[in-house]
Amino acid sequence: MRRMWIAMVVWGMVQTAGLTQVEPTAQELPRWRGFNLLEMFMKTSSPGPFKEQDFRLISEWGFNFVRLPMDYRVWIQDGDWTRFDETRLQWVDQAVGYGQKYGVHVCLNFHRAPGYTVASPPELTSLWTDSVTQQVCALHWAHFARRYKGIASSQLSFNLLNEPADIDPNVHAHVVGLLVEAIRAEDPNRLIIADGVNYAVKPSWNLVPLGVAQATRGYQPFTLTHYKASWAAGSDQWAEPMWPQPLGFSGYLYGPGKQALQTPAIVEANLPGPFTLRVRVGTVSQASRLQVRVDGGRRTTWHQDFAPGPGEGPWKEVVYMPQWGIYQNVYDQEFAIRIPLCQREIRLENTVGDWMTVTEIAFDLADGRSFSMRMSPRWGESNETVRFEPDNPAGAFQSDAAMDRQWLWDNYVQPWVEIKEAGVGVMVGEWGAYNRTPHDVTLRWMEDCLKNFEQAGLGWALWNFRGSFGLMDSGRADVYYEDFQGHKLDRQMLDLLQQY
Repeated sequence: MRRMWIAMVVWGMVQTAGLTQVEPTAQELPRWRGFNLLEMFMKTSSPGPFKEQDFRLISEWGFNFVRLPMDYRVWIQDGDWTRFDETRLQWVDQAVGYGQKYGVHVCLNFHRAPGYTVASPPELTSLWTDSVTQQVCALHWAHFARRYKGIASSQLSFNLLNEPADIDPNVHAHVVGLLVEAIRAEDPNRLIIADGVNYAVKPSWNLVPLGVAQATRGYQPFTLTHYKASWAAGSDQWAEPMWPQPLGFSGYLYGPGKQALQTPAIVEANLPGPFTLRVRVGTVSQASRLQVRVDGGRRTTWHQDFAPGPGEGPWKEVVYMPQWGIYQNVYDQEFAIRIPLCQREIRLENTVGDWMTVTEIAFDLADGRSFSMRMSPRWGESNETVRFEPDNPAGAFQSDAAMDRQWLWDNYVQPWVEIKEAGVGVMVGEWGAYNRTPHDVTLRWMEDCLKNFEQAGLGWALWNFRGSFGLMDSGRADVYYEDFQGHKLDRQMLDLLQQY
C-alpha cells in the first residue's frame, strides 16, 4: 500500500508539473546538471528533512538533478542496522516528491553504507570482506527498491556506494553485484549507478557485465579543490592554487636512492645582473644534498646537506617512519642564494641520499621586483624545464606542460569517454572547489571542467548547493555576495553554471 500511495502522489505531481523526460538507461544517461544536497549526509551533522526551497530554486534556475549522499545511521533505530526508523525514511519520501514536483531527478546515494565509508569514524566491519555486512547492506538497498517501486527511473535512481577507495576491482565488482541483485529482485527496472574505483576517479570495466551506469568525480587537481580543507591532511601547507598551473617542477628532487625517478629541476633564465634565488625546502627523507649550478658550470654555485634525525635541529617537525627505520623531517626552511648573473639556466639537484621536497622557488631581482612559484609536491612525476620570464604578462613562470583544460581531459575525462563509447552511461557525481581556493581561480578552473563535461556529454552534480563548495552560503572571503531569499548568493558562479 505504501509504495502504491507514493507512486500515486508522485504521478500526480508529475502530471501537475507537466514534466516530460527521456527515460535514462544504464547504457546512456541524460546530461543531468545539478547539485548534492546534504541534509542526511552525516549522522553527526544534525540531519533533518530536505528543503523544498532547494528543489524549487534548482528548477527555477534551469537545473534538473540532485544527488542525496546519505548516512545509513540516520535511518536505523538505536544502532540496530536491521531496524529502520520510518520517520527518518519519510524525509527521503519527501525529497523524492519534491523532485517530482519540480522536475528534478533524485539520485539516492549511500555515502556511508553498512561496513563502508570514506569518512570518519570508520565502520566496525568491512563491506568488502564480511558476508554478514554484505547481507545487511543488500537489505538496506532492497528496502529502498521496494519502497520506490513504480517510480520511473527518469525521476529516481540509486547510486550504490560513495567513492570506493583502494579496493581491488574484482572485490568491488563482486559486492556491487550483490547489491544490484538485491535491488533487482524487488524492482528489476530501477536505474543503478555505481561509482568508479580509486575514489571514483577511474572507470571500472569489471562492472560492465552488471549493466549499471557509472559515476566519476571532478576533484582534480586535489591541491586546488581541497586547498586548506580541514579533512584533507596537510592541505594547510599546500601552495595557494593557480589555474592554469605550470607543470614543469613536480616539487620532488630524488637522490641516487631513487635513481629511476631522479631528474633535476631546471629553470631557464636570462638575467644579466645580480639577483637572489630563494629556495624553500619542505620535507627531507633520510638524507639529501641540495645542489645549485648556474649555466652548466662545473663548480657548484651552492649546496646544503640535510640529515634529519631525532630531537631538536634545523627542522620544524620530527617524523619517524618505523616501517623503514628512517626520519622524514619537515624543514620548511628557506635558503637565499646570491647569484651574480644567469645567461641560460639554473639547475637544482639532489646529489646524495633519498628524496626531498622543494615547496617554493623565488627570484628577487636587482630592480626590486620579486617573483615566486610555490609547489604542492606531486610524487612520481618527472621534472620538466620551467622558463622564468619576468616580463611575461601571462606569468613569470612558464612551461610547455601545464595543468589546464587539456590536462584535465587527458587524465580524468578521456578514460570515461572510452567506457561511455563502449555503451556505459556516465556522469560526474561530485565536483567543485572548497571555499579557501581563491574565487577567480575557482571560476577559471570550473569553466574548464564544464567545457570538458559538455564536450564529453557528461552530466554533473556540484558538491554542494548550499555550503562551502556551493553557490549559496559558501563562506568565501573574496566574493561579493548577493542577498537572495535569506541566503548569500554567489551570482558569478550561478551565471557560469547556467551557461553549461
